[in-house]
Amino acid sequence: MTMDTGREEGVALIVALMALLLLTALGAMLTVATSLEMMIAKNFRENAEAFYAADASIERAMNELATTGDWSAVLGGSLRSSFVDGAPNGLRMLPDGSTVDLAAVLNMANCRKVSTCSTNEMDAVTADRPWAANNPRWQLYAYGNLRDLLFPKTIDSSYYVIVMVADDSSENDNDPLRDGADSGNPGSGVLAVRAEAFGPRGARKTIEVTVARRLMIDPGRTGLRVLSWHFVRD
Repeated sequence: MTMDTGREEGVALIVALMALLLLTALGAMLTVATSLEMMIAKNFRENAEAFYAADASIERAMNELATTGDWSAVLGGSLRSSFVDGAPNGLRMLPDGSTVDLAAVLNMANCRKVSTCSTNEMDAVTADRPWAANNPRWQLYAYGNLRDLLFPKTIDSSYYVIVMVADDSSENDNDPLRDGADSGNPGSGVLAVRAEAFGPRGARKTIEVTVARRLMIDPGRTGLRVLSWHFVRD
């Protein structure tokens, strides 16, 4: 009796092809999953580095502000940190080819747009700036590559950081470019500090702190005390 094996060989070929396709699909899925996990891990690392970059720049700025006698000069924009990389305007290039526009960052903080803010726009009452004439008028204070923050250069980072300062919102003198001199002013000797860190592929973190001279809170002590600290959603 002769067996017809042609049909069995055809089925075996189909099964083999299906198995090959299945293994190929599984391999592709594993490759995609691995790439996705690597991307997630990289984004997490870059955002964590952005946070530490912003925090480090605030610490540096606080050290200088603690020894600055007249905060009105800082609030008016005539006195800046020693940590600057040139004029307080223009574009800064990041290693990945992206840019940071100093003026645009400042304007976004002051009136939520990249073009120049008018006085009326900065005094406008909004949900996040409800103090009208006492709204903070952010000024560039420190800015540069994070790797240049310490000397000698001990930080290996591609991040760029910007620190801005403004009169604390508790001021009631309607003059955001001058620190309240009246001892009865709740914002006297209090300053708002905002740090923004920019990194590759759009990584960015913004931190705001409110600091006060210790002398205003605890006579006999020097330096600064942090009154509040929070993230800012961009």
